[in-house]
Amino acid sequence: MADNSDNAGEVIGSIEGLYRYPVKSMRGEQLDEAFIGYSGVYGDRIYAFKSPAAPAFFPYFTGRDKQEMLLYTPRFRHPENARQPHSWLEAEAYSIGIAPTYASEQELFVEVETPQGELLAINDPRLATMLGESTAKDKNDRKLTLIRSDRALTDGRPISLISLQTVERLSEEIGMTVDQRRFRANMTMDLAGKPGFFEDQLVGRTLRLGDRVVVSIVARDPRCEMITFDPDTGAAEPAILQQVSKAHERLAGVYAAVLVEGVVKPGDRIRLEN
Repeated sequence: MADNSDNAGEVIGSIEGLYRYPVKSMRGEQLDEAFIGYSGVYGDRIYAFKSPAAPAFFPYFTGRDKQEMLLYTPRFRHPENARQPHSWLEAEAYSIGIAPTYASEQELFVEVETPQGELLAINDPRLATMLGESTAKDKNDRKLTLIRSDRALTDGRPISLISLQTVERLSEEIGMTVDQRRFRANMTMDLAGKPGFFEDQLVGRTLRLGDRVVVSIVARDPRCEMITFDPDTGAAEPAILQQVSKAHERLAGVYAAVLVEGVVKPGDRIRLEN
């Protein structure tokens, strides 16, 4: 385990899993470690597709527009560059106040495997065309545009978290096993001994993740149709969102802002700082 038991703060659980989604709304990847930066998990949602049919405040083309999008699998061409910023160790040694510079677009270049098994570069026009096919009545609405950002193109705050206990409670309420991946969180937490939705009580509190990373829990996570989609098949199960809406104000999990950057791993303890 990578953290120091001498650190102050009540231990409330541990990190169960870490996930990132290099392309917004496409299939994610589970990580054996993650660099948590001020702008989000390193390499998370750095690409997205923009739709001319979408509203200006949310211009993205997502699985809500085409469920099959969840079956496209993005991969970094050079995965060694996607573990953490090259300058992180040097920046960390110099001062806690120095944020590391991120890798270039080419160093973090992404390729996407389609559901049919074809491997395409993220900027291959055929990929945008493939995604846009049969999704709009107007031909012009199908012309998707690729966008890239070092900042994670998330719907809300940089980091999303949900506990295993919350997922288990929903499974019990609905009477079916709910896959935690449906919630597309960056981090799943094992809050052993705590009830489902305990993370709601953490809003306004500060957590230390492992040795170094500190996050502030800033809001509960509002949910949409995306949680109804099976991560392996794309098939919808409306009962999940119906239950979250009826019993939990359409909220499940929490959002966090990052106060101190660093690397975390599954098994790292989660401490309540204040």
